[in-house]
Formats: sequence, C-alpha cells, structure tokens
Amino acid sequence: MTWCWARCWDSWLASQPADRLQRCPCRAHGEHPPEAHFQANTIELLANLPQPVISAVHGHCYTGALELALAGDMIVPGESAKFADAAALDRPVMHEEPHDLQTITSGTLAYYDRNAQAFWDGTRDHDVQQNIEALLQHIKAEPPFELLDFGCGPGRDLMRFTARGHRATGLDGSSELAALARAHSGCEVLQQNFLALELPPVRFDGVFANASLFHVPGQVLPRVLKQLHAALKPGGVLFSSNPRGDGQQGWNGGRYGVYHDWDGWRAHLLGAGFVPLTHYYRPAGLPRAQQPWLASVWRKPAVA
Repeated sequence: MTWCWARCWDSWLASQPADRLQRCPCRAHGEHPPEAHFQANTIELLANLPQPVISAVHGHCYTGALELALAGDMIVPGESAKFADAAALDRPVMHEEPHDLQTITSGTLAYYDRNAQAFWDGTRDHDVQQNIEALLQHIKAEPPFELLDFGCGPGRDLMRFTARGHRATGLDGSSELAALARAHSGCEVLQQNFLALELPPVRFDGVFANASLFHVPGQVLPRVLKQLHAALKPGGVLFSSNPRGDGQQGWNGGRYGVYHDWDGWRAHLLGAGFVPLTHYYRPAGLPRAQQPWLASVWRKPAVA
C-alpha cells in the first residue's frame, strides 16, 4: 500500500493537545493547508523524508514542507508510514547510485504512473499564483501567449493559463499524468520523456517549468535547457521552480531529484544562453530557512 505522509501528519496532529500546536503564518501568504507548524520539541518526522522537506519542517514550517512534498517530491511508498523522533532530522535520506539514465527515467516515470490520481488529489488546489505571475509579467509579446507547461502533471496550471485566455500546451513524461492533463484541461499535451525531447522550434512565448526540472539528472541538464531555449521565441521567458539544496542528487521515494543552490542553478542557465531576470524563494514572506523552493525567471535574448 502507498501512504501519503501528509495524511500521517494529519493523524498525528489530531492526537495532539491544542496548546502544543500553533497556527502557521504561511496562511497569510497564500500557501496550503493543513495550516499548522510545530514547536521544536514537538516535531516528529517520518523516517524517509527527503532532505529539502526535512529542512522545511526543521524550520518549523509544516505547510512549506507539505507544499514541497506534494507539489514536488514526496508520496512515501511502503507497507506502513513510520514516525521517527527528532533524531531523524540528521539522518541522510538521499541514496546516491550510478547515474544510469535509463534507470532514472523508467523508475521516476513508473512512480508517477502509479501515483497519478493521488498526485492530482494532493496538488489540485495548490496556490502557485506567484509563480504564474512571475512568468506572465515578463513576457513582452502581445497576448494571448503561446505557453509550454513543462512537466504539466495532471493539468492544474494548464487550466489556469487557459482560463486567462492564453494558448497552453502541456508536456509530461508520464502517460497517466498526460492523460489526466488532457481530460482536465482540454489542451494539447505532449507525452515526452524529459531526456528525449522533440520540441517544436521557436514556438513558445513562455515555458513554465514548475517543480519539474529538478528531475533532470545533472549530467544532461545542459542539453535539456538548450532544448527549452531553442523552443522559445526570441525574447521568450523561462520560469523554473525547484526544491533547493546544495547540489545533491539521487533517489528519494522512487523518484530521482537534483537539489540545486542558486549559484549552481544560475551557472546552468547562463551556460544554456539565458539572461537572468529575477529569482526568489518560497513560500513568500518567511525566513530563508523556511523557504525550501528556489524560483527563477530567465529570458532568451532577442535576435539583434
């Protein structure tokens, strides 16, 4: 049986006296329920959370951790969910293995195929309006925009783009997620492995890569970024948001991920020919230790 660790947190929350919990300030910043965070002496972690989620919980921001877990990286497989004490904060959770690209691709896509409906149920109401605005406000073309939702998942953001009158195309490697995205949005959705892209050249005004590019192994990321660059029109804009770290990469809960810091991410994007526009950390309005997401916006230079 596959368990969602957030449900286990909910069960734990329900068992706690009210005076041990307090309301999470994330609510004021448009983040997601359940809206509680924990005093340092009441943190109990699941044993196999990925490091960026652990960092968010250690920073006492449960909602930020939940956003990271559901939107980016964590439905924990296993016969049962295991609680651990606070010592789990110091346990390594990343399992480094040889970077066999076929294994990485097949394993990660199989995970999303198995959990497609659960992923939709867990992320459909997430508020990523800050990220959507960060993309749209930097596009200089006349609307409606031609947009690519790279790693569109089950179609939440395709629906939001089309509701605003834009022409959105989805792309996902998971056949199950792609099918859900078509059903939910009515948009064209390309089913393509991130490591074997066949993108139309010079087509898009913007590319929205929300919680997707961190699944691309570091050794092939330069190629993938150049392919996205080629798919943009001159002056087009790329938005990306990734769970941040210190450059670690490896397996977590059946999926492969790379956790970039700003300097490393910036070097990759500059190397692919992009010009930086802005970057920020999420959830908004919190101390950096409680912001597990690194978001950034980039432009493909216009032809002289």
